[in-house]
Amino acid sequence: MDGSSINRLVSQSPPLDTNSTYCNLLQCIHFSDTSIIAKKLGEPVGFVSGYMIPRKACTLFIWQVVVSAEARGQGLALRMLRELLQRGHSEEVRFLETTITKENEASWALFRKLAKELSAKLEVSVAFDKETHFFGEHETEHLVRIGPFN
Repeated sequence: MDGSSINRLVSQSPPLDTNSTYCNLLQCIHFSDTSIIAKKLGEPVGFVSGYMIPRKACTLFIWQVVVSAEARGQGLALRMLRELLQRGHSEEVRFLETTITKENEASWALFRKLAKELSAKLEVSVAFDKETHFFGEHETEHLVRIGPFN
């Protein structure tokens, strides 16, 4: 089980929000079909966690994308997302959603590139407002919706 090493990877990758080790363990077990780990010499260097949204059966939500400092700039995040979309549930998935803060340029570039590859529309709206949802303690999270695609 890779939950502890995933937790360490995320904590070494600011400004990502860290979850508890328990949460990362559950992601690796309960959401193994919709999450992916990239390893180098047995240690995680990349992780994408996701899940199918219960009330939107055709939508894969990407919870978090992390790539270690030494593996950045090599297209690993995009390769992991492609792999997730090609897995067994791929016939069900017509949309991908995630949330991104305004300042997270790497994530914006990643998901714009994915939308372009999929020849799919990318729509943006506010998911969680800084003041309303985070009491001013976290930046606004923008909902990014890509799709439909096959």
